[in-house]
Amino acid sequence: MESKDYDKLWKDTLEILKISVSEATFNTYLSHTHLVGLKEIGDREIVEIGCESIFIKQQVEQRYYGLIQDTLSKQLEKSTDITFIVKSEMRKPKTETISPLFDQPKINQEEINEALKKANLRFLFTFEKFAVSGSNQMAHAAAQAVADNPGISYNPLFIYGGVGVGKTHLMHAVGHSMILKNINSKILACTAEDFTNDIVDGIRNKTTSEVRKKYRKLDALFVDDIQFIAGKDTAQEEFFHTFNAVTSAGGQVILTADKPPMEIFKLEDRLKTRFQAGLIVDVAPPDFELRSAIVQIKAEERGIVLGNDQVALIAGNITSAREIQGFLVRLFTEVNFKHVELTTDLIQSFLGKPDETSNIKIKVSPDEVITSVAKYYSLGKKQLLGDSRQRPIVRPRQILMYILKTQIGLPHQEVGRLIGGRDHTTVMHAVEKVTHLLSTDVDTQEDMKGIRKTFTG
Repeated sequence: MESKDYDKLWKDTLEILKISVSEATFNTYLSHTHLVGLKEIGDREIVEIGCESIFIKQQVEQRYYGLIQDTLSKQLEKSTDITFIVKSEMRKPKTETISPLFDQPKINQEEINEALKKANLRFLFTFEKFAVSGSNQMAHAAAQAVADNPGISYNPLFIYGGVGVGKTHLMHAVGHSMILKNINSKILACTAEDFTNDIVDGIRNKTTSEVRKKYRKLDALFVDDIQFIAGKDTAQEEFFHTFNAVTSAGGQVILTADKPPMEIFKLEDRLKTRFQAGLIVDVAPPDFELRSAIVQIKAEERGIVLGNDQVALIAGNITSAREIQGFLVRLFTEVNFKHVELTTDLIQSFLGKPDETSNIKIKVSPDEVITSVAKYYSLGKKQLLGDSRQRPIVRPRQILMYILKTQIGLPHQEVGRLIGGRDHTTVMHAVEKVTHLLSTDVDTQEDMKGIRKTFTG
């Protein structure tokens, strides 16, 4: 079978699989596979499927082997056996799709990098490096639609959500796409604080006309944390006119915030109205499946291969994409500088150490944590902190110890003192136990998510 026939067979197979699984599952896993080879042995067909990473291989092999086997058997009209390998694909179909854009003089990577730098876009924030799941698939689809038709599909596109959920990544990915299509696109990504500071400097230095020219003559304006212009009269006035100038000229505006426009206190009604004229989408905190994909993507960026159990261990214990990235930086720095082996035990030991540099922490007192855990499990404080060894009480107590140690950052001895004067070894055992459960047990993952929500709202 020729390679073009392989492509058609696998394209048809993926179309069938796409109907059988969720869009998030397809985009995260199955879309990153391709057909490597076919070999007929007797009355059976041996099919070799390439996966873009070891994580994709493990997930597809474990979860979708039977579904893929059945689909291929029907396509080939004979029994099949499947083997999975890690192998990247030269994506010819995508090249053919975008090739007309490059009928112009060829643009080298240095020119692209220079354009990205000029636009203030982050180099690694592309659609290819954005993991998709149920919590963010609507925002991802909207961003891709905008990238395909900037200034037309959704204008403005307003993306809101908590810290570290991928809002900025999606916004910058649109910019990447626009520059790859037209390197001369005039794009600027900034924060609301940058915009405000430029306005203030313009007034102070009598260069307001230059500032207006910088922002109002763009093909696309991307503003992060737009909620921070609320309550600042001059900044809101200037942004109102900037918004009108960009959009009326056919330019695209994308905004991110921590809440939808109507909930931003002291934001002018005329701005709220304009923001609501486009599409407003939210990005929820990543679920376990999405966090697993993020761990793998961030690890591969550093040339590190993590085992499936190690990926699950990290994803089960860290709830934010930004925290995941910070954790991996700390972990790999330790491995590279101390030349120690990257083992599951090492990962587990690091999960027990709170990151003092992280700005994503649970800012509550130990007593508030105890109260929240007791309330979540419908237990009295005396029961939770007491001596009972019944499972319905022991597990919440262990989770309480885990939160106090890893999320609040208390020493083992202090956690033990707060919970009935227990020995530090008991606390260590509880932390290890919950750390493991968070990578394997769905109930524990959901409980932790629910408890954390009582802290963060």
